[in-house]
Amino acid sequence: MNDESARSAPVSAPRIRVMVVDDSAVVRGLTTRLLEADPGIEVVASCSNGLMAVQQLARRTVDTIILDIEMPVMDGLAALPKLLEIDRGVHVIIASTLSQRNAEISLCALAQGATDYIPKPSTGQLRSAEIYRHDLLAKVRALGRRRVTAPPRPARPAKAAPAPARNHALRPFAPMAPKVLVIGSSTGGPQALQAFFRDLPLTMRLPILIAQHMPATFTPILAEHVAQAGRRPCWEALDGIVLQPGHVYLAPGDFHMKIVRDKSDFCTGLTKEPPENFCRPSVNPLFRSAAQCFGQHALAIMLTGMGSDGLEGTQAIVQAGGAAIAQDEESSVVWGMPGAVATAGLCAAILPLSQIAPRVAALAAGDGA
Repeated sequence: MNDESARSAPVSAPRIRVMVVDDSAVVRGLTTRLLEADPGIEVVASCSNGLMAVQQLARRTVDTIILDIEMPVMDGLAALPKLLEIDRGVHVIIASTLSQRNAEISLCALAQGATDYIPKPSTGQLRSAEIYRHDLLAKVRALGRRRVTAPPRPARPAKAAPAPARNHALRPFAPMAPKVLVIGSSTGGPQALQAFFRDLPLTMRLPILIAQHMPATFTPILAEHVAQAGRRPCWEALDGIVLQPGHVYLAPGDFHMKIVRDKSDFCTGLTKEPPENFCRPSVNPLFRSAAQCFGQHALAIMLTGMGSDGLEGTQAIVQAGGAAIAQDEESSVVWGMPGAVATAGLCAAILPLSQIAPRVAALAAGDGA
């Protein structure tokens, strides 16, 4: 799960306007109560189907939409493109129960423009919905705050040069070519991972390990999507798999994944150790193990995500002589995790998503510039 700390927006800040769309009155009521407990959030519309949501969005300003999948009249997947056609800037969080079918639909919705997803508690679990509350508030705050604080766009494209990116201290890349690539991601991660692997040349043959904040039902499907995008083997990792060049290993939901050494081989290791930063899988255990096993030959990438999970693990990689690349703020859905490592001065490069794969390929080929 995400690791955004529960905190309210300043009273003077604009309130985040949310629409809740779910055919269950019980779930709509729960979600509305959880959201409106935060003084920085206002539920401006509550809808029982996708058609109502489309009609409401055409009449009012909304920053974030919590969108159910299975609804009468018009379901979430049918409503999504209509909502985005009305407002391209609205953030849509897909809410679904943890079934394989809904996981597939949720990832399809992400590919079609939804921003994030959240596992929805079933009716029988509403009294133990603390995880749902934590994730719901964290995601709405992070996504909605970015929307309400964004500067207004000019009516016409500006002719002036874009403002320069923030200046952050950069470290040199390690002098040795990397032998392993580890990736951390969260909100916006599924989309970013698929774009990264589409851009990654097949000549790049490092073993790649990924920790993406995601429920267990979702990770096998994400592995399939990554394999298709990257045209290379990608699996939800099992315990004790020997790392192979050019193969991709995704941490399964509800497990931490580490790199462990078995005689002369490096393997995947899965643990049920306590969550870190509210997350399991967490990025930290993977990155720490990469530092321990590969030292200066470890290369880390921090992609879009909320909070600061992975900061400690990135510090370990850098202290061991390895290097880190962070996705830049403009191309990130949320610049929490990459922003944390960038602000801490741990990065050798801070790049737009489209530039990360070419740089990785060059580094793997021995070009450390």
